[in-house]
Amino acid sequence: MGVTAALDNIPRGAWIALLVVSFVLFWPIGLGLLIYLKWSGRMGCWKHRGADHWRQRAQDSMQRWYRAQGSSGNRAFDEYRDETLRRLEEEQKEFKDFLERLRHAKDKAEFDQFMADRRGRGDQGPAPEPQA
Repeated sequence: MGVTAALDNIPRGAWIALLVVSFVLFWPIGLGLLIYLKWSGRMGCWKHRGADHWRQRAQDSMQRWYRAQGSSGNRAFDEYRDETLRRLEEEQKEFKDFLERLRHAKDKAEFDQFMADRRGRGDQGPAPEPQA
């Protein structure tokens, strides 16, 4: 087992405890450990997946909870609930796809505008300095 694999097996709580203890004992070690943890991505909450990651986890948790509830005893209600949940999941997926297409179109429009401005400037020489 390599050093990296051994470090990956250390749970997040142990990293936090080690970080706190190292700051208490000798702060430069704590600072070095903090920089290492941030740089290596060992703490998942420091990655840029933040809000989307937690929103997805909460949604998955709710779906598991609904499915774990089982039958309410009323078959008509259970069918209605299952159909409604399925429809909402489909609508959510469609909405996410729509947002992705919208973001892509906006990025493309901004890039096209940038390229048009750049081509237009190319004929006139260097860009003028902005006045402050």
